Amino acid sequence: MKITICGSTTFKEKMLEYQEKLQELWHEAIVHPDYGCYIRWEKQDVREIVQKEHARAKRENDYIRRYHNAIMWSDGILVLNFDKKWIVNYIGCNTLMEIASAYNAGKKVFLMNPIPQQDYIRDEINAIDPIIINWDLNQILPAGRQVK
Repeated sequence: MKITICGSTTFKEKMLEYQEKLQELWHEAIVHPDYGCYIRWEKQDVREIVQKEHARAKRENDYIRRYHNAIMWSDGILVLNFDKKWIVNYIGCNTLMEIASAYNAGKKVFLMNPIPQQDYIRDEINAIDPIIINWDLNQILPAGRQVK
């Protein structure tokens, strides 16, 4: 199964970690290509813009559209919704847009953790009925494989 990993940029190290874990389970896992660069201390000019002027970086690098396109080519998305800013299972606005893109395209939506209790998104995410995997990547089955 081709899975695009979504979540806050804060979780970029975890995204790369889970990309490897999904690949070990025979998935093709997609992560934003710049995340690896940031961790390897490459593209520091872009990283600095992201940290200071996130909207400008997204616009200049066409990040929103590029990730939307990755989602369109995927079978589904895995949202890494970990705790952030004192919010349990955090999902930010950009990730909510990615969830909506996946849902509207008929893709599977997997959440690592339960739906957060953030008032402004809880009902919307509940309405799309995501698959909550509770850290169990085996719930994301590669194409053609079935649970025995």
